[in-house]
Amino acid sequence: MELLRFSAFWCGAILCGSIVLERADSYILKVRRLCKFCDVQPTSCAGRGSCKVECDITSICTHDDDVCVAIWRKKDDNVTFDTVCHNPAHKLYGLVLDDYNNSKCEMKERKGMGSSFFMCSCSEDECNERIIFNSHMDSQVAVILVSLVPLLVMAIVVITSFYCYRVYRQRRANAKRKKGTPLDFSDAHAIMGDDEGSDSSSTHANNLNHNTELLPIELDIQVGKGRFAEVYKAKLKQGSSVSDEQGFETVAVKIFSYEEYASWKNEKDIFSDADLRHENVLHFLTAEERKIQRQYWLITAYQPRGNLQDYLTHHIVSWHDLWLLGGSLASGLAHLHSDHTPCGRYKVPIAHRDIKSSNILVKGDLTCCLCDFGLALRLDNSLSVDELANSGQVGTARYMAPEVLESRINLENIESFKQADVYSMALVLWEMISRCSAIGEVKEYEPPFGNLREHPCVESMKDSVLRDRGRPEIPNSWINHTGIQLVCSSIDDCWDHDPEARLTAQCVAERFEDMEYLDKLSDCSDSEEKIPEEIIVVDEK
Repeated sequence: MELLRFSAFWCGAILCGSIVLERADSYILKVRRLCKFCDVQPTSCAGRGSCKVECDITSICTHDDDVCVAIWRKKDDNVTFDTVCHNPAHKLYGLVLDDYNNSKCEMKERKGMGSSFFMCSCSEDECNERIIFNSHMDSQVAVILVSLVPLLVMAIVVITSFYCYRVYRQRRANAKRKKGTPLDFSDAHAIMGDDEGSDSSSTHANNLNHNTELLPIELDIQVGKGRFAEVYKAKLKQGSSVSDEQGFETVAVKIFSYEEYASWKNEKDIFSDADLRHENVLHFLTAEERKIQRQYWLITAYQPRGNLQDYLTHHIVSWHDLWLLGGSLASGLAHLHSDHTPCGRYKVPIAHRDIKSSNILVKGDLTCCLCDFGLALRLDNSLSVDELANSGQVGTARYMAPEVLESRINLENIESFKQADVYSMALVLWEMISRCSAIGEVKEYEPPFGNLREHPCVESMKDSVLRDRGRPEIPNSWINHTGIQLVCSSIDDCWDHDPEARLTAQCVAERFEDMEYLDKLSDCSDSEEKIPEEIIVVDEK
């Protein structure tokens, strides 16, 4: 009987416990979200990167489905934050919370709110305490960078392939030369490109000889000699399969002794600048050190007509010839002085510093090309006044500008070196006119200041140019021809005693271009056609 009572007691207790647990479980509350909850307040967050909300209040959200929200506003200089709990099923400020499933509060800009307005929502406790800007932008940048990788790889492959191709072609040319076969200059032709309008012997330019071996050159006859070097006509040993028309069979070789290394190096450095390339500048091929002969060589295009001084000595030129010679001289000097190439790319201006008729070559088409850059100076803006001063009083005394003769060139202005070149160019133009048939009676060739001895010293030139303010004579008979009159006017402007008053080489080149119609009307000095007398010359200095 007692056993039955005990069993009944335990059965009742278990049943009762089950009922109690069931009822207690029905009363357990679902835990609601904890969020930062502050009204609109000022903030120092700049709207970039990551910011911590300046809110000390943490609140239990009212509804089970609420999520944490943060809002950042900027209007004028007023920047604010506010943090709230909100049910994503309902709009907030008319905006849908579409990012509340995130564990982090990542800001998104919302347009049309009347100010800079960013909002984010998230579903972790106090997740709106730290907010993140620009994460979407960062991911966009990452996508762009990843998409550029294939293009970068392709570019590297193309560049590498081109480099390997050039190395292969150069090695092949080198192997041919070792075997004694004719040199194939088509490689250099393909790499350097054509120069339309130039002589066939100079269609390939700067630094042709990239190999360590010296070019197979056979010197012919000496064609010139200067203070620092001798110039020879020479031939490349190419074999019978290479014709004259293919170029480079005949070249000019300028040979410096070991003692004149500085002059060779300066001219080599000037010539090696690819931006120097111009139809009125002598085309450079390569430079070599000949250790066995203890010599330094510069190899350039060969111009069979020789230098301008020799040409004028043995030839009388027509007005058309003068127009070609003078215009091309001014054009070549303008290119040296210019700070940009014809295609607009920046280049370092160069002052020649030894312009004279013997440093100018006459090409087959009777245009000029400048040569002999042993004293040339690159007018780099980085040069200091001391470096410019150390360049010294250089040039040929007969052609020196007044300020160079008295060593008073303005070192504060690199244009001063160009102005000195223009003065020298004016003397060369005077030489051309003195041998032009358009002036009437033409005398034997005579250099500027021909009354002085053959190689006047600086002191003699100071007496003539500085003390007496002398210039070569321009007789009245010269200006009977309209074209000659215009050139003489430019000469007068170019050898002005005041460097600042001189024309630029570019202005002189443009004046020659403006005379083109005169050349067409006056085919030569013997033309019977009337040349217009009224021509306006714009004085551009």
